[in-house]
Amino acid sequence: MDRRHFTTLALGGLVFTAVARPALAAKPPAEWDGLVKVKAKRFELVYLRPGADFRGYAKVIIDPTEIAFEKNWQRDFNRDQRSPSMEITDRDIARIAEEGRKGATKILEKAYTDGGYPVVTEAASDVLRVRTALIDITVTAPDIDTPGIVRSYSRDAGGATLVVEARDSLTGSLLGRAVDSRTIDDFSMEWRNRVSNRQDFGRQVETWAKNSVKGLNELKSLSPIAG
Repeated sequence: MDRRHFTTLALGGLVFTAVARPALAAKPPAEWDGLVKVKAKRFELVYLRPGADFRGYAKVIIDPTEIAFEKNWQRDFNRDQRSPSMEITDRDIARIAEEGRKGATKILEKAYTDGGYPVVTEAASDVLRVRTALIDITVTAPDIDTPGIVRSYSRDAGGATLVVEARDSLTGSLLGRAVDSRTIDDFSMEWRNRVSNRQDFGRQVETWAKNSVKGLNELKSLSPIAG
C-alpha cells in the first residue's frame, strides 16, 4: 500500500475519532447528539435515543470497521528505536490498519450471524445499520520487517477504543452509541509478533462483538427506550 492509501485509511477513522471525543473526556456528557447517557453493563458508556424502538430489527448491515491510531503513536514509537531499520513505516501502519479493518468486520459479521441476525447489504424497515470504529489504537510491539532477528517482549499487546453506532438503515436516524476503551492484555510477558498481536486484538474485538449482540437483545426487551 502506498502513502496515499494510508492517508485515506487514517482520514477515514478521523471522522469517528472526532465523534467519540465527548465520551472520552474526563467527564462524559449526559446528552450527546440527541442521545441520553444510560447505565451500562457491557460497555463503559452507552447513549440511547429516548423513544427508540429496537423490536422491529431482525437483520443488520455491518459497515466496514474504521481504523484510527492514537495521535503521535508512530512518532513516539520511532523516537525510542535504536536505529531507523527498527522504525515503523507508513507502509507498516497501512498494513496493520487494513488487517484490522478486515479482521474486525469479519468478527462482527460472524457474531451477529451466530446471534440470529442475518447480515444483509440492502436497507429495509427491519434492518439495523451497525457502524463501528477502533480508534486511539496503540501496538506495544508491532511486528515489522527488520534486517536480522529482532524479538520484542511485552505484557500487553496495546490498546484501543471501540465506538459502535446503531442507526435505522432506511432513515439513517441515530438510535444509540457505545464507547469502550481497553488495554489489550495477556497478563503475561511474551514475544510479540504479527500473529500474537492479531490473536490478542482479535479476542478483544470478539468480546466487543458478542457484547454488542447481547446489548441489542436487551434493548429489544427495554423498547421503547424511556426518555
